[in-house]
Amino acid sequence: MAVSRRGILIGGLVGGGLAVGYMLRPRHYPLPLSPGRNEYAFDAWIKIAADGVVTVAVPQIEMGQAITTLIPQVVACELGADWRQIAVEPAPVSARYANFVLAARWAELWMPLAPGLADDPDSAIVRRWAEDTRFNATADGTSLAAYEAPARAAAAAARAMLMRAAAARWGVAWAECDAQDGFVIHGKRRLPFGALVAEAARYDPPDPPMLRAEAAAEKPGEFPPGAPLRYPRLDLPAKVDGSFLFAGDVRLPGMVYAAIRHGPIGEAELLDYEEADARGVPGLLSLVRHKHWLAATATTWWAAEQALKALSPVFRATGRADTTAIEAGLEQALRDGDATRLHAAGDTGLLAGKLAHQLRYEVAPALHATIETASATARLSGGRLELWIATQAPELARKAAAAAIGLDAADVVLYPMPAGGSFDRRLEHDHAAQVAVIAQRAGRPVQLVWSRWQEHVAGWPRTPAVALMGALPDTEGGIAGWRARLALPASAREFGRRLFGAQSAAQARAASAGEADRLAIAGAVPFYDIAHVAIDHLPAAVPLPTARMRGNAHGYTAFFNESFVDELAHLAGREPLSYRMAMLGQEPRMADCLQRVAALAEWGGGVDNSGQGIACHRIGDARIAMVASARRDETGVRVDRISAVVDLGRIVNLDIARQQVEGGIVFGLGLALGSSTGYEDGLPLVGRLAGLDLPLLADCPRIEVDFIMSKHDPCDPGEIGVAPVAPAVANALFSATGLRFRRLPLLSEDV
Repeated sequence: MAVSRRGILIGGLVGGGLAVGYMLRPRHYPLPLSPGRNEYAFDAWIKIAADGVVTVAVPQIEMGQAITTLIPQVVACELGADWRQIAVEPAPVSARYANFVLAARWAELWMPLAPGLADDPDSAIVRRWAEDTRFNATADGTSLAAYEAPARAAAAAARAMLMRAAAARWGVAWAECDAQDGFVIHGKRRLPFGALVAEAARYDPPDPPMLRAEAAAEKPGEFPPGAPLRYPRLDLPAKVDGSFLFAGDVRLPGMVYAAIRHGPIGEAELLDYEEADARGVPGLLSLVRHKHWLAATATTWWAAEQALKALSPVFRATGRADTTAIEAGLEQALRDGDATRLHAAGDTGLLAGKLAHQLRYEVAPALHATIETASATARLSGGRLELWIATQAPELARKAAAAAIGLDAADVVLYPMPAGGSFDRRLEHDHAAQVAVIAQRAGRPVQLVWSRWQEHVAGWPRTPAVALMGALPDTEGGIAGWRARLALPASAREFGRRLFGAQSAAQARAASAGEADRLAIAGAVPFYDIAHVAIDHLPAAVPLPTARMRGNAHGYTAFFNESFVDELAHLAGREPLSYRMAMLGQEPRMADCLQRVAALAEWGGGVDNSGQGIACHRIGDARIAMVASARRDETGVRVDRISAVVDLGRIVNLDIARQQVEGGIVFGLGLALGSSTGYEDGLPLVGRLAGLDLPLLADCPRIEVDFIMSKHDPCDPGEIGVAPVAPAVANALFSATGLRFRRLPLLSEDV
């Protein structure tokens, strides 16, 4: 996010010779794969061994979304490999794995002066920046969009080279051959990949490669319950038997363990601690003092944690996070803030002033609640730092660790580890810099693990927000005009300054103050056919750093929009489903989702006391419609059933798509009913997972998900399930109780 000389040259002189020269200057990127004995590399994606094992490089972090199955499946389908002989290798950081799709989507974060010049993944600016910065970040569900095509092309090229090798042996035309189940075949003749790979590697890859007629795809209904899967998850057996290694499972010879204490949320500085009180803690080895934190190393993590408790570190902090101050900042922005209109359609003059229907909705900060807290292991030896870490932005984490101890980034080797859940929490990498400093001071390998309390203190939440929704009804009770005024910080820009500008949380928050932020209100523009629409962002100053989270802005903009539409339907005396359908003339795919979910859920019209609520949402090209059945009892909210119909375009792996949508629904349920904390004197009021009111297994409703057959490009299934849960449940509670809940978490307001 920092404005650099290079950024100015690119953004300001893109039409001139200097920028053109920068774009056209040749680049040479080494092959990132290192073949082992009797292995041969094919492009940056595939290694084939003499025993027939095909190893696929995956440049995205595995955090439960099964990307270490999806990309290998794409390769296996195109190559004609045997799924039983597919292996996976985490890809090293390399320009060859640059995520152009995400770079374009986040252009305003790394190129704020002229983001419109970099909003196309195929543009020269995007490709050069992403390659130069080795930007292979995992976020926003872009993995298939970014990597399916190059992985498929590499597999097609390798298949052609294997076919050439076999054709040469048989004396036939190579185009008459095919590859299936790990063999090259020609009529009744067949040779395994392993027997051909040495010869195949001598051929030049075809340019362009000849792709198969059909990309990897599975059809809804193709796998009834109990049917064997064609491509079962590769990571599942190791996760079941416990051998799958996460960041906190790394063990090195001579390794010690570190715990940490951060100051209160605000501009905190470590002042003092009672060193004498920790001397009697068995296993304590050393203390590492930093301006903003204190760490202890010990022979066990528990000993390090107990030492920090005994030390009782004292911090000085200004601008401490406080719920009252946060709410006051949102209220001031909504009342007196300078609005920036980020979307306008039709005659927005009709939407000025007070509208016939105006309602207010609120969301509180939400914590990620990952299973695995921030963990990293570092070893510094001979001027080289080795770093084992789960990170969604590996190159930026590598640079942060290098800068923290005065190394060149080239002297840092990062080993990407899977994450036990992330939900975008691992886009932040404070712990990478911290473990590097601790390893340098300790003089031995160190594993740093944040406690759950520290994860809540220093793991920034999803932003709080307030929305004032207004509508202008037409003569038939429909919506002629729509206005949304959203008060919240410039959360995405703040995040971008931390990620790309290496700014501290306080610096990023200060620099982003007053900025309008399109990413922070993503999903706010209604997809309904409404003639006059105005969407305003009112930047709010709140004493709380904020971050990305699964579903991101859609997690609250869907709540605002779909709750508001439901209320408008009831004000007009209309049935909620038909009210929505009447406005979807330009959205036949969404209309199809709504009609199908109504049948799936046995929609009863949302009549009083039915306990059914409906909602729908769109993220990119993905669409979802949902019906929730909920009630309020003496223990709070009970959600009995959630039905969803999803249009994801072409589905690569149906089982994984179902897992991801179902997981998103459960995550969305957590956001709807809990996941939040208040703040007082710079500290969160909730320090344990048990205090977040997350759904337990016994609380999870019956979930049923159906998919629509589609030939559109594949969409990410991991985000779309999150968004409509909160409004669907809120609308169901209205049906059940007659009460409207306009604040997340639900039931957190006085009614």
